[in-house]
Amino acid sequence: MWIMAETFETRLQIASWDEQPYRQLDDGSKFTKADVVLTGGGDGITEGTFEALLYYRPDGTSSYVTLMQVTANLDGRSGTFGLRGEGSYDGTTARVLSSVIDGSQTGDLAGLTATIESVSTQADYPFMPMTVSYSIE
Repeated sequence: MWIMAETFETRLQIASWDEQPYRQLDDGSKFTKADVVLTGGGDGITEGTFEALLYYRPDGTSSYVTLMQVTANLDGRSGTFGLRGEGSYDGTTARVLSSVIDGSQTGDLAGLTATIESVSTQADYPFMPMTVSYSIE
């Protein structure tokens, strides 16, 4: 059975961002871990938390991976789900593309498949804009 995907844009406020280095190299590159809390969404995704492992190059650009847990209300169905993402920062724009982790969906969102893309610049702060594409079986 084919289900049409829905797409919408939303944004969550970055309530806290705690990032700490855990390995610094002689060339100026470093590895860090960030713990982030997102709040204030009202357009489908209501809140979330994520952890990111980041690698910073000496020029300040980075590559990273994320694991996120979000609470959502989509099409009148509520629950939570986990996302796995991969992103980059080019010195101006941060980009991350995340997809639902199979088996992480709870409540009425048990049949959810989704991707969430975030593209943001410093001008978006303290918000994280998101484009959400999803379907629920």
